[in-house]
Order: sequence, then C-alpha cells, then structure tokens
Amino acid sequence: MAIAQEPVFHYEVEESAPDATGWKTTNIHCHGRLVNQSAGELKELVKPMIAQGGRIVIDFADLNYMDSSGLGALVGLKVSALHQGLCRLELENLSQRLKDLLSMANLMQLFSSQPS
Repeated sequence: MAIAQEPVFHYEVEESAPDATGWKTTNIHCHGRLVNQSAGELKELVKPMIAQGGRIVIDFADLNYMDSSGLGALVGLKVSALHQGLCRLELENLSQRLKDLLSMANLMQLFSSQPS
C-alpha cells in the first residue's frame, strides 16, 4: 500500500513592468505546504525583493497547509517590508483556515493594513 506524499512547497514568480507611479508588482504563486522545511526558501526569495521596493503579492490560492514556521516567515517578511518603507507586501487568496490562523494570532490587522 502506497502512502500519499504531501505536496512539497514550490512557487512561480511573475513580475510586471512599473506602473504609472513607478512601482513594479511581483506576484509569487505558492503551492504545496509552507512549513518548517520550506519557510526559509520563501524568506530567501522575498527578502531581496523587499530591498528593491515595489509591491509584492504572495498568492496562497494553491497552498495546502501552513504551520507556525510559515506564519513566522510571513510576519518577518511583513516587518521587513514595513521597515523598508518603499515596499508593500500583500497576501492574496487566503483560505478560511489561514484567515483563522492570522486572526487567532492577532495578525489579521498587520496583513490587512495598507500604506497611505
């Protein structure tokens, strides 16, 4: 009897040309499981993008699961983006479970806030 393997974390990155305000948008489409073993991979991908500025959208439409390490990675990236000042980090297509996780950790407002 074969044991079904959980999908591993992987992603695709799409970058758009700068808009009229000069901001470029980078979309990161996440797939699989964002867990202890893969959280560092997302941080290593996004950190340099934050330093470049612009808008970064992390899309979780195809994410199956996130543990506390994945959540910690997102919080660290969001704090880095806020400190950078020229970067807007957004989360898109959150499942109800991820929304509940953010809400239970009192982080929903951190990820809902948009700079003026």
